[in-house]
Amino acid sequence: MQATKTVHVGLFPRIAVDHCGSGELVVFLHGIGGNRRNWKSSLPVFGEHFLAAAWDARGYGDSDDYAGALRFHDFSDDLARVLDHFGVDRAHLVGLSMGGRIALNFAQRHTDRLHSLTLCATFKGFGTFSDAAKAEFIRSRKEPLLNGQEPADIAEDVARSLLSPGASDAALQQLVDSMQRLHKESYIKSIEAMVHEDVDASLDHVRVPTHVVCGASDPLAPPAMSREIVRLIPHAELTLLPDTGHLLNIENPSGFNDVVLNFLLRRRASAALSA
Repeated sequence: MQATKTVHVGLFPRIAVDHCGSGELVVFLHGIGGNRRNWKSSLPVFGEHFLAAAWDARGYGDSDDYAGALRFHDFSDDLARVLDHFGVDRAHLVGLSMGGRIALNFAQRHTDRLHSLTLCATFKGFGTFSDAAKAEFIRSRKEPLLNGQEPADIAEDVARSLLSPGASDAALQQLVDSMQRLHKESYIKSIEAMVHEDVDASLDHVRVPTHVVCGASDPLAPPAMSREIVRLIPHAELTLLPDTGHLLNIENPSGFNDVVLNFLLRRRASAALSA
């Protein structure tokens, strides 16, 4: 297995990135309650074939917090800085939940910098939500924190709500640890920015090979949402992982690694043949 190294990209906010391997860059993007540690079971596997990297988005993990408001596209622009750091024009993006929304936003803002997209437990966006539904989404997620609770206080309840009934204790504890590491203010900013600014639901801008992966038992982004994405992106592929919830890379790491790596290796082989 490849040894993993950590770098900090840029000046402010600095972005913490774990990486290993060499070749085409694959960047793993965590969800709204995550950090780069969520990909610890994936990076060494993908590092055998690619330059595999996982970041802490701004305000998460070991990346810098920041003053002022968050614009959702700030994540995409930070991601462009990560590609620049590794000296590559294009990358494969593997995004989970909010990470998938960041990947789609990046596809819109930096169209020419993608090899492929892998969208995991992702939905189209908030463009079809009413103002009332958006307000309720935000309220339900940030109200406990505004009322004095800390991420550690809500971690186990949130973690259990995202996993399938058959999830292992190890998966639960890994997800609880992830939630406990949240930066409270940055997490609230992410919730608000994702709802208010992440509104493009057309997907017309996606022009690269796309793989949509969903846990068959995902309570937050069920398979119907993944099928809708596949319907809207020409030639997109869909993979359902059985008996798996929202955090499919944590709950079913071997199944997740197998299907995502297979897609990327096939795409690379196809690109080589057409070159």
